[in-house]
Amino acid sequence: MPRRTPRTILDRQRTPRRFTKFLKGASICALVAGLLSPLSQTAAAQPASAPAAAAANDYCGGRCSDILPAGQNGNATLAEIILNQAFGTQPAHADDQLAPYGNLASGYSGLTDAKINDFFRDASFGVPADQVESTLKPAGRTDVTIVRDKKTGVPHITGTTRYGTEFGAGYAAAQDRLWLMDVFRHVGRGKLTPFAGGAPSNQGLEQEFWRHAPYTEADLQAQIDNAVATNGARGQQALADVRAYIAGINAYIDASDSGRYFPGEYVLTGHKDSVTNAGTIEHFKETDLVALASVIGALFGSGGGGEVNNAISLLAAQSKYGVEEGTKVWESFRERNDPEAVLTVHNGESFPYATKPAEPQGEALPAAGSVAEEPLVYDRTGSAATTTATGTSAAATASALSSAKRGMSNALVVSGKSTASGNPIAVFGPQTGYFAPQLLMLQEIQGPGLSARGASFAGLSMYVELGRGQDYAWSATTSGQDIIDTYAVELCQDDTHYLYRGTCTAMEKIEQTNAWKPTTADGTAAGSYRMQVWRTKYGPVTHRATVDGKRVAYTTLRSSYMHEADSIIGFQMLNDPDYVKSPQTFQSAVQHINYTFNWFYADSQHTAYYNSGDNPVRANGVDAEFPVWAQPAYEWKNWTPTTNTADYTPASAHPNSIDQDYYISWNNKQAKDYTTAPWGNGSVHRGNLLEDRVKKLVTAGGVTRASLTKAMADAALADLRAEDVLPKLLKVVNSSPVTDTAAAAAVTKLSDWVTAGAKRKETSAGSKAYANAEAIRILDAWWPLLVKAEFEPGLGTDLYTAMTNNLPVDEPPSAGHGPTGSHAGSSFQYGWWSYVHKDIRAVLGETVEGGLAKPYCGGGSLSACRTILINSLKEAAAKTAAQVYPGDDLCSAGDQWCADSVNQRTLGGIKHGKISWQNRPTYQQVVEFASHR
Repeated sequence: MPRRTPRTILDRQRTPRRFTKFLKGASICALVAGLLSPLSQTAAAQPASAPAAAAANDYCGGRCSDILPAGQNGNATLAEIILNQAFGTQPAHADDQLAPYGNLASGYSGLTDAKINDFFRDASFGVPADQVESTLKPAGRTDVTIVRDKKTGVPHITGTTRYGTEFGAGYAAAQDRLWLMDVFRHVGRGKLTPFAGGAPSNQGLEQEFWRHAPYTEADLQAQIDNAVATNGARGQQALADVRAYIAGINAYIDASDSGRYFPGEYVLTGHKDSVTNAGTIEHFKETDLVALASVIGALFGSGGGGEVNNAISLLAAQSKYGVEEGTKVWESFRERNDPEAVLTVHNGESFPYATKPAEPQGEALPAAGSVAEEPLVYDRTGSAATTTATGTSAAATASALSSAKRGMSNALVVSGKSTASGNPIAVFGPQTGYFAPQLLMLQEIQGPGLSARGASFAGLSMYVELGRGQDYAWSATTSGQDIIDTYAVELCQDDTHYLYRGTCTAMEKIEQTNAWKPTTADGTAAGSYRMQVWRTKYGPVTHRATVDGKRVAYTTLRSSYMHEADSIIGFQMLNDPDYVKSPQTFQSAVQHINYTFNWFYADSQHTAYYNSGDNPVRANGVDAEFPVWAQPAYEWKNWTPTTNTADYTPASAHPNSIDQDYYISWNNKQAKDYTTAPWGNGSVHRGNLLEDRVKKLVTAGGVTRASLTKAMADAALADLRAEDVLPKLLKVVNSSPVTDTAAAAAVTKLSDWVTAGAKRKETSAGSKAYANAEAIRILDAWWPLLVKAEFEPGLGTDLYTAMTNNLPVDEPPSAGHGPTGSHAGSSFQYGWWSYVHKDIRAVLGETVEGGLAKPYCGGGSLSACRTILINSLKEAAAKTAAQVYPGDDLCSAGDQWCADSVNQRTLGGIKHGKISWQNRPTYQQVVEFASHR
């Protein structure tokens, strides 16, 4: 086990000239020992003098659990960082939730209710007297107390006044995540590189999010003013809560600065001097929280976009097949409302949204070959002008402009009618990637009008965002319905003027220059660039093109654009025990959240579901899949450009349900006729991994917390391709005897793997080697080869390439995942598994609902298809492990387990160990309430 450094140890330490070289010095042990002085700080938490009272408002009866790796403590002093880098020593509570989280992969098969907290942590309210690690009255206040428990160090904040409670929440957040909060307020403002260094990953991160939300300081403040002005007393309370929360953050900044126990990253990045203490940690302000919210909204809550890519692939299909036939082919791949898609609301109820109009109006499709992406970065110097830097920018642009938002969460909720206890059970949580420190943080908050425990994004924890109340729990998954549209604005005069309702209007240029220099933390050579976005009434410009002979700029308009702060009201309601008392009031609360999420609820009697987001009411005839002309006839209904407000679909039109027999969600289709923006909602989706297991449990009855958790954990190790598609592929291959020796050997390995359950699972706990490793290697190599061999001959290279721009071919565990990075756990969200499944079933003569418009594998011939599959399989089987898993900065080439492994991506100075791959939520709850108020 890694050694632990107590949280209260402080440091006064000179910054080494070069951190990595410094760690190699022979005298490091003596040096660090001399620098670790157990100074006493007035703000330090002291052991509790009085036991914590048992929570009288907790109706879970000890049956609420949760987990959030790596650990609660995301701050580290300079000395703690040095010890971690040199010896792997972990600060207290920095990684004590990582091992139980990781161990579920090998331990779930024997799980019982009694063993759940071997892999999760007790999420009851309060802290038992013998488990109190420390108490603190932040800044000497008498109206709030922060109690931390021994096991996890989670803050339990109790206030006698609303202001004091929120002050404590801010103080605790800064104690646990100050550096991370500072990083992400700079990401949201597009200013990460000057703050943290010019590493290519930092460049990509700030570029992606600033393109999404290029706000000025005035824009950020206007969003606060609007949220307050339009929400009455709750808006005023939210502002007061934010101000108290920020006061708590800033109080900790001042205390840690004067006491010299602030995060060591401030020294390593040159913001503070470890000897003189010169330098400043900037206080937080209200607009910082809006910048933070814009990052989270962009990552997880803004479905839509991709209309230009859709148009390009449609034109490619029409060029290949003709307009009528090409449109049919395109629609069959788009799968807007595939009849075989797994649904969250599965009772047959229809919720039409963004459906294909009978006669599309206002489409502004580009002339073939005329589309050019709008540059974001200009005037590169130094390290910003390298090939690596420009490649990073291209990847950031592709991610920002895609409809395929990654990450994203799952939920399994079962009605009490099918459980052993008669109470509903939920296993759910957000899949937000893995970082060190984690983006999310845990807390319990109890005060006037506030009573909740759970997770919040760091810097936005004035309320619990996903967690439990007194007698209910809630969680969310990313939904992805389309709240982003692309408009073609006709240019006039020059490239920076456009026609707005008949008047030639100047675009607004938003720009900023970022420069960086090497620091101890980031040795990237000095460099700089200027980021520039042109804004119109219809949103920022993303592309330039020609439409019907006219020069246009394509813009992207998001309903939550300029409204990043609005959702605070919904979260405030979720934390209010006097507001949420039933599934109906829960649904009412989340209706105030304008980001695109699926929300799930469970109490002791009921379950519920609601899909949130400001879904704009589009003009009649507008097809949300493609760009439309920026003209009044095609604007959102009653759209006001100055405030970016419009008419939105009513709550009843959003997929919603109460007390369905069960709910599953893994970013799959919400309900019948409800079109989501991402491609790939067809016959095979990772949601099927949950659907199949939960449906089986519900049919049998007697569901327990352990059995539902086991279903989740089993799905978390499943290879979707192997479980749902590979059997069909093998059926084609085995339709005649396989005489080729190499192919036959590969088929045997694959068949054995399918028989064994098609899991990517270690041979034994900690072995760092998969059972059926050869079969896994073969399929990882085969999938992209077979898809290309199956589809490219029929589609042609141009159309095949265009379609892969809409939907990636594959997403195995070793793939990169946009802003959440590689080694991110989340896998099999986007890929061509449904296309392969439908096409192969058609070749086999099986019934296919919503099939592809044309046969592709062998042109529909079983024997020709079989030949294609065998040839591509032989090519795949011949690839070495080093070719399939080429290695990266964490793994050597050929290391299959490591390539898949989950790593906490460092956003600060502390590193954690890798864990075996799991495809599951980052923060996860297991809840079963015993009673109700």
